[in-house]
Amino acid sequence: MQSDAAAFDGKAFVRTLTTSPGVYRMFDADDALLYVGKARNLKKRVGNYFLKPNLEPRIASMVSQIARIEVTLTRTEGEALLLEAQLIKSLKPRYNIMLRDDKSYPYIFVSEDPFPRIVFHRGAKREKGRYFGPFPSAHAVRESLALMQKLFKVRQCENSYFRNRSRPCLQYQIGRCTAPCVGFIDAAEYAEDVRHATMFLDGRSDAVVKELAAAMDEASTRQDYERAARLRDQVATLRSLQAHHYVRGASADMDVFACRVEAGSACVSVLFFRNGISLGSRAHFPKLAFDSAPEDVLGQFLAQYYLDQPAPAEVVCDREPSDAAALAEMLSARREREIVLKWRVRGERARFVELASRNAEAALLARLASRQTLHTRFEALRELLQLDETPQRLECFDISHTMGEETVASCVVFGPEGAQKQHYRRFNIRGITGGDDYAAMRQALERRFKPLARGEGEAPDVLLIDGGEGQVAQALSVLQDLGLNGIEVVGVAKGPSRREGEETLVLGDSGRELEPGPDSPALHLIDAVRDEAHRFAITGHRKRREKARERGPLEDVPGIGASRRAALLKTFGGHAGVMAAGVEELCAVRGINRELAERIHAFLHG
Repeated sequence: MQSDAAAFDGKAFVRTLTTSPGVYRMFDADDALLYVGKARNLKKRVGNYFLKPNLEPRIASMVSQIARIEVTLTRTEGEALLLEAQLIKSLKPRYNIMLRDDKSYPYIFVSEDPFPRIVFHRGAKREKGRYFGPFPSAHAVRESLALMQKLFKVRQCENSYFRNRSRPCLQYQIGRCTAPCVGFIDAAEYAEDVRHATMFLDGRSDAVVKELAAAMDEASTRQDYERAARLRDQVATLRSLQAHHYVRGASADMDVFACRVEAGSACVSVLFFRNGISLGSRAHFPKLAFDSAPEDVLGQFLAQYYLDQPAPAEVVCDREPSDAAALAEMLSARREREIVLKWRVRGERARFVELASRNAEAALLARLASRQTLHTRFEALRELLQLDETPQRLECFDISHTMGEETVASCVVFGPEGAQKQHYRRFNIRGITGGDDYAAMRQALERRFKPLARGEGEAPDVLLIDGGEGQVAQALSVLQDLGLNGIEVVGVAKGPSRREGEETLVLGDSGRELEPGPDSPALHLIDAVRDEAHRFAITGHRKRREKARERGPLEDVPGIGASRRAALLKTFGGHAGVMAAGVEELCAVRGINRELAERIHAFLHG
């Protein structure tokens, strides 16, 4: 490695390169990754950086920082494109276009249990069963699951809940489940409901309608009019759904993309079609390092996007993406079948492309307007707090608990681009007196800022604390103890009427109090950040509280495993029934001998 960027001789390096396809990685003098690129011809592509005159200023700036370059040869350009996308996604180079929305898409999961469940799924696909999707949003999945419950009445409860039922739950009472947990439906009939549900998710709703119609006629012939009426209602609902969601001209599986670039920002809009049915749309905003052309943005976006998502049979774009041939090769190789990539389309597909284009344009305009509003509010905050520079990073802390139970602290981060959710953190507070918000705040701040004192992480320009003088004092004390300076601490205290817009700001450096008023753009920003911290803290607290309350006293009894615990809960209808049972009653449960029954009774009763 060279000692500094100036020592790197790019022209000499290019002379050593081969004309094979491959991937190159550029590093600066501190060994930080600047850029990852792929090439059909490495010698020609890398040579463009050092042999071409008059480079675009931002590219020239990057080239001036190069201290070394590494290359990896590949067999084909498609392999190079795949490796490039994987490296960009994992290493996040400074100058690459990157897909920032990295949350996995939601799926519908059908398990392989004796009585399968149909549930919402997001994340790694570890459990055995079938996964249907991806869906553009969690709302789309939940809407489909609600429909599943109405049409086929397949359970959606967790296995732990299912195993421990001794009587039907509310879902059975409202006609959304057939209560297989208590034997109200036999395995064969339930399996038929699951089969119809998976056929429907596979897009074979016509076949489901035919089968249900035949079963309806058969039930009517047997004079089982109650069953015939239920099947009639199912058929009617399915036909209504088909008419509502079927999209004329859509192929069985198709994604439609459109890209817009303006004012240094980009938006890629995606329309989803599966089994000829529209699943909705989603807008992405990839990070731009250079003033990239839309076709370059689209090409790099698609390569990264389909690393995690299975590509459909047909991918339609509003323009030819860069390296289209290599992209089609990569997608086909990953799915082990031909994936068709199109960009000059007619008829209904042209209409879908136009719709995706309008979505991308509208989403980008809204984002640019929002960014301008944020910029105005950040500038107003600088003026209000009399800072030398506009803050680039705000952090806000909040505490949530219920009567001191399961306290959780949240830390949310905002910048001029908006919420930076990848930097959000929650802290489960332990070892304090329940309800002591000062101690909770101190513990959360220490855990957040101790790494910063060791030189790890990024410091906020402004630290917002949900609270008044007492909470601000905790923050100042922690920062002083850790030797951290230059962080503006601001407490956000609710006004007398606790109405939004009447908050008092407590400035930590001077103890001064400000009341900006409901018309202040700076206070609008502070309120938005504070509300997000509040929401994030409450969500974490509720999850922790529910988890703690689900853990019953039987969990800690020595010698009681999952099977015996399930048998006890099923026999006595829950933890309260087990608590009320005597030793003789406990002995009657299968797998519980007298010695174990006495131990359980003694443990539960102190």
